[in-house]
Amino acid sequence: MLVMCVALASSDPVRAQTFDLATLMQRMAQRKSGQARFTEERIVSGIDSPLTASGVLSYAAPDRFTRQTLQPTQETMAVQGRTLLLKRSGRTRQMDMDTVPELAALLDALRATLTGDSALLHRHFTVSLSGNDAQWTLRLLPADERLARQVQQIELVGQGADLRSIELRLTGGDRSLMLIEPLSPLAPAS
Repeated sequence: MLVMCVALASSDPVRAQTFDLATLMQRMAQRKSGQARFTEERIVSGIDSPLTASGVLSYAAPDRFTRQTLQPTQETMAVQGRTLLLKRSGRTRQMDMDTVPELAALLDALRATLTGDSALLHRHFTVSLSGNDAQWTLRLLPADERLARQVQQIELVGQGADLRSIELRLTGGDRSLMLIEPLSPLAPAS
């Protein structure tokens, strides 16, 4: 009887497929680039109404990420390797991400998710995954004491290999929620 139950369970494709962090990371690693629109709402203590921004995100494996804010002001944040480049109001600032470990950890969380690099996620965070391939939530809690003094948690929500939202909660109560709408790849020129 036990053998028959095991055989039936393993023949059911829904039961046979497990959804775990390794499965999600493998799926995410298959996508080598992408573009998306974003809208972000930030709640900052001391400011009565939420701060909003919108623009375009782009990603190219293994380590290039760009956030181009179009509203309310134009600015660009580009990360390649360990270098962060900020452009705003005709001024450019470049910095090594390792000089600001908290910022590096936050950017690594995003890039590690996009590249499917669970080792990089685990370097900075305690990671938990819930849901299934159709709708998943990746919850990141800072493992480093210094980061934990500033960041309460990061929650990334996705569908398949599409990241759909990022919520950042800071220890002082400030938070931001970025909603992401993937853009279709451009059709090849004929």
